[in-house]
Amino acid sequence: MYAVELENVTKRFGVHVAVDDLTLCVPAESVYGFIGPNGSGKTTTLRMIMRILYPNSGTVRVFGEEVIGRGSVSDRVGYLPEERGLYKTMKVRDTLRFYAELQGMRRPGSEVDAWLERMNLSEWGKKRVDALSKGMAQKVQFIATVIAKPDLIILDEPFTGLDPVNTDLLRDVILELRRDGSTVILSTHDMSVAERMCDGIFMIFRGRKVLDGTLAEIQAQYGTDTLRVRVLAESESLAGIDGIESVKDFGQYQELRLKPGANSQAVLSELMRLGSVQHFEHAHPSLHDIFVRIAGPDAHRAIHEHNDTPQPTETAECIK
Repeated sequence: MYAVELENVTKRFGVHVAVDDLTLCVPAESVYGFIGPNGSGKTTTLRMIMRILYPNSGTVRVFGEEVIGRGSVSDRVGYLPEERGLYKTMKVRDTLRFYAELQGMRRPGSEVDAWLERMNLSEWGKKRVDALSKGMAQKVQFIATVIAKPDLIILDEPFTGLDPVNTDLLRDVILELRRDGSTVILSTHDMSVAERMCDGIFMIFRGRKVLDGTLAEIQAQYGTDTLRVRVLAESESLAGIDGIESVKDFGQYQELRLKPGANSQAVLSELMRLGSVQHFEHAHPSLHDIFVRIAGPDAHRAIHEHNDTPQPTETAECIK
C-alpha cells in the first residue's frame, strides 16, 4: 500500500534537530511532492529514505522493509541528488551504460539508445559529458537515475537548468514512469510544479511536518480567504480597503487576502468605487501563498494560526 513509511523519525546533528518526530506515508504508484524552505530537513529526510543517513530514533520502511542497513531494497530505488555528478571525461553513451550495469542491467545498449532518443540526445551519445550544456547534462543524469526502472524514484529539484521545452519533456516522462508503476518522490521549490504534478504534497518546516495531503485537502484547511482580481487601480489603494489583510500585485492581476469575517461583496463594492473591475474570483489560496504564510517573514505567527485550523487526521503509523 505504501512505498515509503516513516514513523516517529528524529534525526539530530549534535544539538541540532534536523527532523523532529516525523510520521509520513507515501502511497505506492504516486507522485509525492516534498516541499520546504532551505534548511527545513527535506534533504535529510530524503537521505534517510536512501540509507545515506540513519535516524536517531523512529523507523523508516521502504516497500515494507525497515531501513537498518544495506539490503536488496536499495536496488529498487533510483536517486537524482540536487548536487549533480557525472564523469566529465566519459562519453555520454558509455556513462549511461556504466550506470545501468551498476544497477544490475546486462547489455543495456538498446535501453541506453532508446532513452537517448526519448530525451532528444541521440546525436550527443558519442560526445564527452563536459561538452554538454547544463540542461543536457541534467537530462543525462536523469536517464542514469531511471534507466534500470526502479520501483521508487527520488528526484531532488529535477527541473533545475531546463528550458520550458525540456521541462515539459521531463514532466511527461515522470508521469509516464508513474503510470508504469513507479513511485516518484519529487522535491521541488517550484510550487506550480507541485500543484500540477503531485498526487500528494508534504511540507516540512524547521524539522516538523506542517502539511501533508492532496492539494485540495491542504487548500481546504485555509478556506476561501483569497480574492483574485484585476482592477484598474493602484495596488496601494487596494490595501486600504476595509476587510483586506494583505495585497500581492502580480502585474496582470492582484491577490487580496481577506481578514477573518470580512464580507467579500463589500470588498467588491469598494473595488468598483476605486476603478474598473475586470476580474473578480473568490478562491482558495495557492500552494505558493500557503508556503509563504508558513515559512515567510511572519512564519511564527502563521504557524500559530495554522495550528488553530482543523488539521488532516493523522495516526502514529501508516494505515495498513
